[in-house]
Amino acid sequence: MAKARVSRNGNGQSKKVTAISGPTAVPTIKKNHAEVDVEAEIRRRAYELYEQRGYTPGHENEDWLVAEREILARSDSHQSA
Repeated sequence: MAKARVSRNGNGQSKKVTAISGPTAVPTIKKNHAEVDVEAEIRRRAYELYEQRGYTPGHENEDWLVAEREILARSDSHQSA
């Protein structure tokens, strides 16, 4: 449990400091499993586009956006069917 203590800063004033004992829980953000799968599919498709271009660097963002558009469009059509 946290304990309050008084700390003096040298000028005669005191301020309350809270000391935390033990490990503190840090909230973690968990992605939905489906979101992770979609991201992995986009990554794979972007790499395929990179391969098709002959491994030419400099088009990473374009490859990602094209792959994202394709995968999300396919995902939307599956959900609406």
